[in-house]
Amino acid sequence: MSLEQIRPFLLAGLGLVLVLLWQAWQRDYPARTPTANEGGITEGAGSAIQPDLPDRPRSATASVDAPVPVLPTMQQAVTRTSTVSVETDLIHARISLDGGDLRNLELRHYPVSLKQPDSSFQLLQERPDNFFIAQSGMLAADGAPNHHSRFVAEREDYQLADGMDELRVRLDWQNDSGLRASKTYVFHRGSYLVEVLFRIENAGSAPWSGRMYGQFQRGVPEDTGGRFIYTYTGGVFSSEEKPYEKVDFDDMASQDVGRSITGGWVAMIQHYFAAAWIPDNKASNHYYTKALPDSRYVLGVISPERVVSPGASQEFQLKTYIGPKLQDQLEQAAPGLERTVDYGWLFFIAQPIYWLLSFIHGFVGNWGWAIILVTVVIKGLFYKLSAASYRSMAKMRKFQPRMVELKERFGDDRAKLNQAMMELYRKEKINPLGGCLPILVQIPVFISLYWVLLESVELRQAGFMFWVQDLSAHDPYYVLPILMGISMLIQQKLNPAPPDPVQAKVMMALPFIFTFMFLNFPAGLVLYWFVNNVLSIAQQWVITRRIEAQPG
Repeated sequence: MSLEQIRPFLLAGLGLVLVLLWQAWQRDYPARTPTANEGGITEGAGSAIQPDLPDRPRSATASVDAPVPVLPTMQQAVTRTSTVSVETDLIHARISLDGGDLRNLELRHYPVSLKQPDSSFQLLQERPDNFFIAQSGMLAADGAPNHHSRFVAEREDYQLADGMDELRVRLDWQNDSGLRASKTYVFHRGSYLVEVLFRIENAGSAPWSGRMYGQFQRGVPEDTGGRFIYTYTGGVFSSEEKPYEKVDFDDMASQDVGRSITGGWVAMIQHYFAAAWIPDNKASNHYYTKALPDSRYVLGVISPERVVSPGASQEFQLKTYIGPKLQDQLEQAAPGLERTVDYGWLFFIAQPIYWLLSFIHGFVGNWGWAIILVTVVIKGLFYKLSAASYRSMAKMRKFQPRMVELKERFGDDRAKLNQAMMELYRKEKINPLGGCLPILVQIPVFISLYWVLLESVELRQAGFMFWVQDLSAHDPYYVLPILMGISMLIQQKLNPAPPDPVQAKVMMALPFIFTFMFLNFPAGLVLYWFVNNVLSIAQQWVITRRIEAQPG
């Protein structure tokens, strides 16, 4: 009897604890990705990236054992100053002429914080404590421009002017053997997708062959999340067989990972933001990782080899998405790239919830009200299941005096007590498990909504009303967690107090425990939980009154 009374709270708590434990496990014991030398990778012999390759790329053979392009030391990387400035409607970037790398990229519409509205968030940067850059180049045995080469540009500043939909930034390079190359970045208005084009002109007397590569280098960023809020930062491979495969920094440190994939993409992701290299989706591309000194890691892709005949020219292309995890833009950039919005293993439930949340936001224009309305919709969908649970609890409450009487009559005779209780359940049509299953069914939905509210960049720095100016941060005055705790206390009042003193103390402690746990949760999550509690209280109160009004 008493277990039935506290079961809804225990199951809700179980759902929350499962989420937190899963996060902690993912953080402390991340899943190990098979390397090219382990089971699960279907590549031919010699396909793994070798760890002792020289610093400079040198090979352009058709095999997949091409060396990983490697940046010089950290000190050399951060002292380069020759750059080109690029500004579009969405980003401000700096391209180094030493290597032609994207070394800084600021997202103009995403401030660092609400307290720094004029400081744009830097996704790519050269700071030693958060090193993250994007590199690209050509691999060839007979010489080619790579990320160690010196380029020249027509000017130092490029800006997407009003009325322009496209901005091209061209860098030029040539060597003494008659090979000329241009590297062009193509930026588009309203898009975080950038095209990187290499045009090779072979003015020599012999055929030239080479391959294009794109790669990210980054250090392990400082963990800015709390103990209870963990989001994944690291690498992701995508293939037809495994559309979303994580390769974290521990995987990269333990052994280089390499494989050949037709199409696919590779990305470095973090909370709210992602950077991805996207090659030709019909070609067989080689993907790789490599651990470097200074706790830096390489994640990249090499395209197939192509031959440029004497007197001819060819263009090589890769695309890179560098920006916020906006699902509509990610879907347009590459198949499955929207999966970088990491909703976990319940993504198939989370995606429709995100769609519903976005759909409602399109009408109300406020993410806080969208969360409230989504909560109402979800509560409506589970109305009958919840009603069955509350009816079961209401009947248990109504017949509690008779249950206490049976317990006093039979004392310690558990067999006779259970027999009498089952007879009472049968006679009064009480299902002792009726309050359990409906709540268990709703736990996956709650977990999915949790991830939607935690992972959606649209909620970053999104205000609600009054003091809640950022739904992705905790309530600065802890009003919502306190209201949530009060709502849990009210729910307790709708159920009879457990006769066992220990269980009564547990019931009394639960609201305070949950309130404490929710103090540093994002305000959007606490708002959902509070509204859900209020709706549950209303539904349970109505059903309880109806059951108690029935004769019997």
